[in-house]
Amino acid sequence: MEKLKSDISKIAYYCFYLGIVIEVAMVIIDKSAYTNPIEGRLFQITFLLFLLKVCMSRYAPREYLTIFLFCILGAVSYFITGRNEVIRLVIFIAACKDIDMKVCLKTVFYMTLVGCGLLIFLSLTGIYGDVSLTQEYGRGGVETRYTLGMGHPNALQCMVWALTVLGLYLYGKKMKWYHYGLIVIINFFFFLLTDSKTSFLVTLFTVMIAFVISLKKNKWIQKISIWICFGVTIVSIVISVVIAGNAYRLQRHAEGQDSSFVTMLLVRVNNVLNGRIRVLSGTTNYEGTIQTWSLFSKPENNYYFDMGWVRLFYWYGIIPACIFIAVMLIIMWYCYKNKHYMAVMMIASFALYTVIEAHGISVYLARNYVFFLIGAYWNYALCGGKENESIDHESHSIHFRNG
Repeated sequence: MEKLKSDISKIAYYCFYLGIVIEVAMVIIDKSAYTNPIEGRLFQITFLLFLLKVCMSRYAPREYLTIFLFCILGAVSYFITGRNEVIRLVIFIAACKDIDMKVCLKTVFYMTLVGCGLLIFLSLTGIYGDVSLTQEYGRGGVETRYTLGMGHPNALQCMVWALTVLGLYLYGKKMKWYHYGLIVIINFFFFLLTDSKTSFLVTLFTVMIAFVISLKKNKWIQKISIWICFGVTIVSIVISVVIAGNAYRLQRHAEGQDSSFVTMLLVRVNNVLNGRIRVLSGTTNYEGTIQTWSLFSKPENNYYFDMGWVRLFYWYGIIPACIFIAVMLIIMWYCYKNKHYMAVMMIASFALYTVIEAHGISVYLARNYVFFLIGAYWNYALCGGKENESIDHESHSIHFRNG
């Protein structure tokens, strides 16, 4: 019997990591110039792999009930919108039970780093992918900016930001001040290539917060930085909703019908965001604005735009979006209470970045590292941290007692 349990545990473990490897590989392929012809089939395979992991895992009654209720949410979302991302996410998060998430995220980190390095190498050597892209970027003229095999300069800077955030989460507490300085220099180098100002500024914010958190002797400064993270997360969501509710003003302003203070303020914000708000009011039906939102979205809500929080409500509906935000804030609070400050930092960085880019709101689970944090902590937050575990606050790892 013990050998059978051990074999089942090993199979579950390998199923989970095979799913992770495939998901990360799809992220790298998506960033390249290659179009993956079997992407849909791979999503089905990873779903089945994570489902197998769930079926071979043991849960507390409260956890089973939670999984069941969220599966209902995912099923409703799928049948109404035709999108399967919600149910895939639910199964993935449930499958994270008993997985050492720090080890998992290290796998994600190094796979992504090697994958991005390979794309850069292939482009610089002329084997595959473009080194730069010359076009009009909505800033008043034609520009040449570097892509290094990732299709768009913003995509390149995005991956630099994502790797920076994940690296800080994994190693930030052990880093010295000069390590943080080196990270800033590396990000500035890529900024010179891409000229992606917003991504670079979000990275600077993230590095500063992580550096303050790493100063263990300054507890008050640590807590202030954490509350800043909470504030940034909430304000990022609120601002996105306000923008979606007022984007129509830009169209009215362009037609000479509205020059109010609020409209002119929105015009300035739109200019800072390189026309991202104007995109919402530039379609016939004002796609992405609040008037196109519904409780569970609609199959025809498939328009692509950059603003991530707006896309979350538009693609998936008000109910799934609000539930995800609530779960994310609960996990943030749990991490704060248990002094997992780097996790709070990572969530805040994703929240801020998602205002301007939809990198984390996509069909690719491995793009959004917040999903992994939810997977790591959901059962502990649900059960009040009493399900036979002890938490190492320094390493953020979770150790299980026998029995």
